[in-house]
Amino acid sequence: MRPNSPTLTDPVRLRRARAAIFGIFAVNGFLLAAWVVHIPAISERTGISHATLGWLLLLLAGGALIGMQVAGPLADRYGSRLMVILAGVFISFGVIGPGLATDAVWLGAALTVFGFGNGALDVSMNSQAVHAERLYRRPIMSAFHAFFSIGGVVGSLLGAAALAAGWPPLTSLSVAAAIGFVTVAGCAPFLLPHVAPAEHTAPDRVTGRRATGASRKVLALGALAFALFLSEGAANDWSTLQVKEHLGTSDATAALAFGAFALMMTIGRFGADRVSAALGPVAVVRYGTLIAAAGIGLVIVSGWVWLTLAGWALFGLGLSGCIPQIFTAAGNLSVGSAGVNMSRVVGMGYVGLLAGPALLGWLTKLMPLTATMLVPLVFVLLASRYAGLVGRPPVPSELNQSV
Repeated sequence: MRPNSPTLTDPVRLRRARAAIFGIFAVNGFLLAAWVVHIPAISERTGISHATLGWLLLLLAGGALIGMQVAGPLADRYGSRLMVILAGVFISFGVIGPGLATDAVWLGAALTVFGFGNGALDVSMNSQAVHAERLYRRPIMSAFHAFFSIGGVVGSLLGAAALAAGWPPLTSLSVAAAIGFVTVAGCAPFLLPHVAPAEHTAPDRVTGRRATGASRKVLALGALAFALFLSEGAANDWSTLQVKEHLGTSDATAALAFGAFALMMTIGRFGADRVSAALGPVAVVRYGTLIAAAGIGLVIVSGWVWLTLAGWALFGLGLSGCIPQIFTAAGNLSVGSAGVNMSRVVGMGYVGLLAGPALLGWLTKLMPLTATMLVPLVFVLLASRYAGLVGRPPVPSELNQSV
């Protein structure tokens, strides 16, 4: 297929592809949320302790990391469209597994399978999004991630409603699986098709040799993703408890902390593309992380509920547009293949998402929880310092990348 084929450049075709990728991001967030809201019920059904659940969640994470590394090379070879479809169907049916589990062993196996599908979908759908953005020739990546957040909200609300209605987890998760499968099937015809990948090589500045794969730029972007995902993970897992312990609030008031963070994260993602188009991706990361630093700084020093909630809101707003810029940069590197680069950067970020909450939990043995928020403060300041890593490459003259 020629780069200027109407199949890829027709405005109607592009709008439909963009809408389809929106749907894929939304269904990924939806299915993850469907699992999360059922954790207490499934834990009770299987009779596992909180400690055992923590270990089992590591299996989910391990499965996701494996899925990411498998999906990257396959997306390069067969196209991210095929991988999105396969991974989307896989995770849709995989979400039923935890609902079938009756003991820790079965639940661990189910979570490993579900995690594998999630990791594979994460890499392949971001590869689709990067190519769509390249064809649009303007920033649109943050909006895709906003739809992931919206899908998570919808999944949480529907899951909570099913639990309130007395549905068993298996029934609720089966309905979620059906919604996921139908959504993936409906989006599949409109996803961007596979074209032959271009070989990307560039000379190493030190050795002068041609570098491919895990270049220093890939590792640097991965480190940036690690820092920002770690910070996001700290908010996801500790924001509510921080408000309750530090300020002595009720559970309901403390829950507003994560709500403020998640809401501003979603709103910010819808606006980040315009900022990136006007000022460039480096500005989004540099000033976004400075806003995030101001927000978490407020959280650390504040003794008032509403000021603390404002701090968590600022933290979400500042982080909102940063990760999409990193993924765009990874998918457009002139070194290595797009799928492999994406899988490595996303994988390193995912490690940060897991490591952040665990690290802060360990530090609480040495200091108050609020004091541990110095860790994400340091990481977002480091990310601001190295924001130049996401600098936008020149627009390619030929749109012959792998989808």
